[in-house]
Amino acid sequence: MPRRALLNPTIRLFVGAALISLSPVWVELVSVSPTTSGFYRVLIGGSALALYLLVTGKRLGLSRRVWWILGIGSVFFALDLWFWHRSIQYVGPGLSTLLANFQVFIMMLAGVVLLRQAPTALQLVAMPLAVVGLGMIVGFDVAALSPDYQWGILFGLLTAVSYAGYLLSLRASRRDATTRVPSREVAVISLVTAAILGVTAFVEGESLAVTSVADFSWLAAYGILSHCLGWLFIASSLPEVTPTEAGIALLLQPTLSFVWDILFFGRPMTTVELVGAALALTAIFLGSRSRSRKGPELEQASAAAEEQKP
Repeated sequence: MPRRALLNPTIRLFVGAALISLSPVWVELVSVSPTTSGFYRVLIGGSALALYLLVTGKRLGLSRRVWWILGIGSVFFALDLWFWHRSIQYVGPGLSTLLANFQVFIMMLAGVVLLRQAPTALQLVAMPLAVVGLGMIVGFDVAALSPDYQWGILFGLLTAVSYAGYLLSLRASRRDATTRVPSREVAVISLVTAAILGVTAFVEGESLAVTSVADFSWLAAYGILSHCLGWLFIASSLPEVTPTEAGIALLLQPTLSFVWDILFFGRPMTTVELVGAALALTAIFLGSRSRSRKGPELEQASAAAEEQKP
């Protein structure tokens, strides 16, 4: 691809969204435990981000307050990965990623409770639309689902809650930031999250050993392509693209995860389930669009960058 095309912010945005959409595919392909795959994702990706900061000469320069907030954000991110990777195992990459992106509604509720922001008309329409769409995918009789499928749905929704906590923490850490891209903050969170998941794996009795070249290759792709490069492409392009393009990119990530689930893992999809997925994705788009119009440009850029499932 010509250099000029690579520098095009719209192309960077959509290439980044495509790379991030592969995240649950790597998790499904590896044979290590969910905690172990999460550990290597943030260890490899965080190390790559740290190397990027070192090469570009960027200093951390973080206050004690920001370090505390990033510590809290790391706990939320560790919970996010712990829940999400198990949801992927139980319900597949597509549905688990769709559920994780329900964080837009958790963020909306947080805005109502914490910031006293009244929901917009679009948000009021989006929430029931998402519920109906999810019901069409999994069925409205939850009791009829297998126990593993029920756990997968629960873990997916808990991912959304944890991810919203991570986003709120990241926003708080960026309150007085002067840089457009939160590469320092995400590098710190990634490496602290790796430490948390490493301890978690020890408590769970899970091995961190990677015994096959294939598993190491998938984990390296997960950390470098999806966590590091995908995020950098998106974060660097957001200040230069329109809100509509950013919203479409947000929608592209769970959509492509569903496509990969069908193509790579043979997920069966009925017409009703496809319509339900379309409704849920539309609801996510409406919820994120209505929120993205608020707040200063810097906050929009950092928040939208992290709303892609890294």
